[in-house]
Amino acid sequence: MIFSMCGLMMRLKWCAWVALYCSCISFANSRITDDTKQILSSFMLSISAIVMSYLQNPQPMTPPWASAIN
Repeated sequence: MIFSMCGLMMRLKWCAWVALYCSCISFANSRITDDTKQILSSFMLSISAIVMSYLQNPQPMTPPWASAIN
């Protein structure tokens, strides 16, 4: 959820994609007795972070280390 919030607030595309990756791993490792609402909300928050960051800036994602080279 931290990566999702950073992706939403700072419009960092890589952070939003990491949030989606982490939420998929969390879903894969969850058990039936785990809280489904929290897993679903984390997944939906990461999806919304990706959508909002690409609505703000539709250019393809550049790696964070690419801007340090220029």
